Amino acid sequence: MNRPLDPGHPDGFRADRLLDVLVPTRERRAELAVTLSGLAAQAGPPGFGVVVSDQSDGPPPWTEPAVAAMVRALRHRGHPVLLTRRLPRRGLAEHRAYLLDQSTARYVLYLDDDVWLEPGTVDRLVTAIGELRCGFVGNAVHGLSYLDDVRPQTHRHYTEWTGPPVPEDVRPGTPEWDRAQIHSAANLLHVTEALRMPSGQWRAYRVSWIGGCVLYDRALLRAAGGFDFWPRVGDRHQGEDVAAQLAVMRRYGGAGILPSGAYHLESPTTVTDREVEAWQIMLAENPAPEPTPS
Repeated sequence: MNRPLDPGHPDGFRADRLLDVLVPTRERRAELAVTLSGLAAQAGPPGFGVVVSDQSDGPPPWTEPAVAAMVRALRHRGHPVLLTRRLPRRGLAEHRAYLLDQSTARYVLYLDDDVWLEPGTVDRLVTAIGELRCGFVGNAVHGLSYLDDVRPQTHRHYTEWTGPPVPEDVRPGTPEWDRAQIHSAANLLHVTEALRMPSGQWRAYRVSWIGGCVLYDRALLRAAGGFDFWPRVGDRHQGEDVAAQLAVMRRYGGAGILPSGAYHLESPTTVTDREVEAWQIMLAENPAPEPTPS
């Protein structure tokens, strides 16, 4: 018999930790169990918190024994876990804004509920953002079903930072926007293999945006507006993570990190009503500056 699981309370969860992991979820019990198992296997940083916010139509996923077991494993390993529900649904951006409100940690890692992290991933990301001192770093997700689908034409979009990331105003129709092609399929894994990096080494590279596993400096994310734009994009949108990253990158810079330890479970989306691209609305509100006459 699966014993009742204490969901925790927001007031008891909030603390000045180094890191909180924020996991939005909906109708994904099996996938969430896998995602939490990846977090439970991380060796560091010690004591990071985890917030899971559910928007399922039925019972919350932690009534599933596998999910509950992983919550208990995290707590047993010293990680506070807060389980919440955010209903009715008001869109992806509002859900992310709500998750951000639950944390007072220095860094917040937004992790999708269909991503497994290999051991060492979280510690590497925290080390990277501490050294780079930018607005965000991230691990783009690998789709291992594409492992044999090598696309060398996309590899030219990989460009490393040679120093700390600097602010960039990335827009559609520019070469900078095309960097996103490196994150499709298993392209990034193929680039990583070609680099033959020594064990323990990591590198920062230029991005347009990253999906699935992004670590923010929480104060800088807040200063750039966070996800507070949610009332302006309606509830039938996607691209809310892109909108937030573009805003942070415009002020503070951002980077992808190799190697990526994030693996996509390649499950079908559970949010199918996506009529609006949130980043298009936010870019329209923040037009590119006019070029300075020569």
